[in-house]
Amino acid sequence: MKKLVMLAVAVLGTTAMVSAQTTPAQTAPAKEVKAPKKHKKAEKKAEKEEAVKSETSKAKK
Repeated sequence: MKKLVMLAVAVLGTTAMVSAQTTPAQTAPAKEVKAPKKHKKAEKKAEKEEAVKSETSKAKK
């Protein structure tokens, strides 16, 4: 009789542990922060425009 009770306790305890493991707490996933993309073509174009503007302003003086 004692072995039967111990077996029942072991089975019920194992069942309780397995069911507790299958339902983890829900946590919000961490969002990754991405660095803003730099467009090399746009930067070069802006630099060229600035150079042209400065040259034309120098020529006008």
